[in-house]
Amino acid sequence: MIRLATSADLDAVVALHTEARATYYRGHIPDADFLGPEEIARSRAGWAAAVGRGAVLCAVRDGELAGIAAYGERDGLMHLTQLHVLPARWRGGVGTELHTACVDGWRAAGVTEVRLEVFEKNGRARAFYAARGWTPDPENPRDGDHLVLRLTLEPETE
Repeated sequence: MIRLATSADLDAVVALHTEARATYYRGHIPDADFLGPEEIARSRAGWAAAVGRGAVLCAVRDGELAGIAAYGERDGLMHLTQLHVLPARWRGGVGTELHTACVDGWRAAGVTEVRLEVFEKNGRARAFYAARGWTPDPENPRDGDHLVLRLTLEPETE
């Protein structure tokens, strides 16, 4: 089931985000950069703001938060800012379900182009996005140690 996140989900959202990030950042950047108390507080504030804007989707499986996705407009362009799946739920369709819900919402809103940034060393995520049609952004292919990808959407048909 996919639903909008509420403030009651905040602790679970932050915990899932922290666990998922640790799987791809560990060994590549200092642990404090993704597990330190300042980073956890920054993450919580960001998620609280996104939940408050109604811009976070939750995937629930067996009564448990299994995945999260956040999106929003920045500089006139839609951005998929987060998509994380609980590592124990990888390869179970949760990410695909969240991605599909985002794409359906964007199409319904008339969005025709979306951007995201993916950690360059996160090969699993890069493969996930490539399989769903995301390609390198030719105008801005990278931002530091992240690749910038673009997805072009066909308008919703009636």
